[in-house]
This record gives sequence, structure tokens and C-alpha cells, in this order.
Amino acid sequence: MAICIRRREFVVALGGAVTAWPLAARAQQLAMPVIGLLSTRSPAVDTPLIALIRQGLGESGFVEGQNTAFDYRWAEGQYDRLAALATDLVHRQVAVIITMGGELSALAAKAATSTIPIVFAVGTDPIRSGLAASLRRPEGNLTGVSTFIAEMDSKRLGLLRELRPHVTTTAFLVNPKYFQSEIQVSDVQTAAQSVGQDINILNARTIRDIDAAFSTLAQMRADALLVATDAFFFTRVTQFVVLSARHAIPTLYSRREFPAAGGLMSYGPNQDDSYRLLGIYAARILKGEKPGDLPIQLPTKFELVINLSTANALGLEIPPTLLARADEVIE
Repeated sequence: MAICIRRREFVVALGGAVTAWPLAARAQQLAMPVIGLLSTRSPAVDTPLIALIRQGLGESGFVEGQNTAFDYRWAEGQYDRLAALATDLVHRQVAVIITMGGELSALAAKAATSTIPIVFAVGTDPIRSGLAASLRRPEGNLTGVSTFIAEMDSKRLGLLRELRPHVTTTAFLVNPKYFQSEIQVSDVQTAAQSVGQDINILNARTIRDIDAAFSTLAQMRADALLVATDAFFFTRVTQFVVLSARHAIPTLYSRREFPAAGGLMSYGPNQDDSYRLLGIYAARILKGEKPGDLPIQLPTKFELVINLSTANALGLEIPPTLLARADEVIE
């Protein structure tokens, strides 16, 4: 009888152990920190950049699927979706939120939580944007990287003049839905006026607006186009490249992805280090550091990329001085 009791106890204990195994596995799963990723853009655009974030996390021992997980939210260029997407991540109680695609995603995350750490990648001054108290000590629950890419349009205008010094009609295409579009326009107009150049301002909020803008450029016989930094525009790389080629308009962009896809030229900070640093900062926060104590990082490398094949197709001769300064020439 005693033996039977022991067998029964053993079976009960074994059953309890079997039940405990999935519970233990689930508890371990729940303990895995989840990183929320909020972007103004799309998965197709952000996938190469997310690989850099994963690289930064991996350098600190965090590997997706092993000891950390991601929860992705993309606005697909629809900025009015950001608030709800950010709130959704907060409700999921993620351990940290990484924002991509400019200030709007960072501001949406900031509005949604004052406790969950936020690591952002923005293109303008984070102090002027209201994201940080200072670059050295951001304070609060935010830190990240600022490339100041949106504040370089006047520099890009200078490069466009160097490429085509005798142009008479230049246009600047901007998205008025971008919250700092007025500053972008003001900076470019000031730069143009300083050299006695007129510049036409065109607006595009949607895919159809971009098509319409190029029709307008053709009607005004524009000599060159400068495209403003904007997350929505970045989701339309192929559209810009095709339209620029169709209308034979030399176009200057802020990101390497445009000339890599067949656009003429770009000038801006190297993005690889910036996005890798997002992963490094997220890892440091997961290990216990406070975001407000981590200084906002600035770019150290800027790159001029020229697509020589596109220049030849447009009948443009790139000045030797400009070609010599290029960090990358695509042939």
C-alpha cells in the first residue's frame, strides 16, 4: 500500500512538473524585455536601418529572439497615426521605445509617456524641438541622436549652385505637414537671397501632390530641384527618381538612398553610425542607465554621393572640384 501511495505521489508530482514546464517557459518569455519601435516610415524603408539597430544591441549582448524582442509600429507616412501608435506601445508596457523617421515620432512617444525610456533619431535641433533640455544632459526620459539633417538644406542649395552655377529657375519641394517646414523654407530662402537667387517653393503632402509638383516643375521649366528632408518623402524614393528622370530635372536629396536608387546627388550625415548608436543606447538603458544621463550624439561624418550614370543621362557634366569632393561616385 505504501508503494502505491508513493507511485501516486510520484505521478502527481510528475504531472505538476509537466504543468510547471510551460509555465516556467512562459514566465521566462514574459521576463524578456520588449523594445518598442515607432517610425513615421514603412518596413520597406526602415529594414536596413533596423539591422544597424540590432547590430548596436548585439554589441552589448542583446539579440532579438534570444534575450530581447521587438514590437514594431509604422505610420507609413501618415503622421496623424503616430499618437495612437505610441499610446499602443505604452499600453504594451515595453521596456524602451526607439523612434525613427524624425521628430514627429519622438514627440508622439514623449506625449504618450514620461516614464518609459525613449531613444530617438531626429534630423533637427532636439532642444528647439522640445525633446531635450540640453545636448549634454537631455534630462527626463529621452535621449538619442540628432543628425541636424533638416537644417542642412541651405548647404545643399549651395551644392546645387555649384553643380549648375548659371541656373535661373530653382525649386524647393517641402512637405507642409512636417512641423518644421516653415523653418526649412525660411532657411533656404535666406540662403538663396544671400547669393541673389530666386527660389520657387512647392508643397507636397501626398503621393499625388508629388506627381503634381513635377508637372509644375516641367511647366515652369525648372533648372534644378532641391528636395527637403522629410520622412514621407523618404518613403517615396522610387517615385522621386522616376519623375526626376522623366522630366529631366537635376535633383538634390538629403539621403544616400536616393542616388543609390538612381537619383542624381545627395548630401547629408552618414546614417550607419547613428542607427547603430540607437541600439547601443537602448542596450545601456536596458542594463540600468538613465536616458537623461546619456548625452545626445551628433554626426561626425557627412557624405556627398553622386550618381555619374544619372548625370550622364541628364547631359550634365559634374565639375571636377565637386567630383573630387564626393565620398562616393556611383557609375
